[in-house]
Amino acid sequence: MGEQPIYTTRAHVFQIDPSTKKNWVPASKQAVTVSYFYDSTRNSYRIISVDGTKVIINSTITANMMFTKTSQKFGQWADSRANTVFGLGFTSEQQLSKFAEKFQEVKEAAKMAREKSQDKVDIRSTRIDLNNDTFDFKDSGPSSPGSKQASSFNGTDDEKIFKVGPEMLLMKTEHESTAQQSKWEAELQSLREKNSMLVEELQHASTNMDVCKKQVGACKEESDALRQKVRTLAHLAP
Repeated sequence: MGEQPIYTTRAHVFQIDPSTKKNWVPASKQAVTVSYFYDSTRNSYRIISVDGTKVIINSTITANMMFTKTSQKFGQWADSRANTVFGLGFTSEQQLSKFAEKFQEVKEAAKMAREKSQDKVDIRSTRIDLNNDTFDFKDSGPSSPGSKQASSFNGTDDEKIFKVGPEMLLMKTEHESTAQQSKWEAELQSLREKNSMLVEELQHASTNMDVCKKQVGACKEESDALRQKVRTLAHLAP
């Protein structure tokens, strides 16, 4: 069957700044789809996220990985193979909890798959008899490239420094949205006030027009009366 998605959610994606190892850098401009994938052929699990045509997360889950909740809506994990730390900002605490539970479930599954693979080909304590002589071969096990880098991402002072970073970025985004909304509301209120003033002026102009019409009518009546008097006087004249 190949690789299939087993869980999908949406979150804001961040990566640790490679130059400072302390600050978060947004990997997506908005919330994007983040999915767990299972590869039945390789018996492996990955977290994948794509923003448009750009792959922003491609992280293979291993048994020694740890997902840490750093706030009510933010969590992170270190990926030594990708040589980075991924951070996810969710819209609710429930979404974060579900993602963390799935991470632990996938981690345990990856651990079991690794143990089964080692049981099939275990060369850590192999004894070979050759010409009545016994040789012991011991393998320290596969080392993970960049494992020292991974340890530097977990439980260090650097981690404590950048834990609050994404939360602050999300708060900043919410603050900017609130400020923009307040600005629009102020502009809308200003337009309403201007509209009210225009309506009052229009009503005032309409009232003045009615008064002018009445005055014109009165003048016309007075003019007609004067004309009638002139005609009368003209008839009476010798």
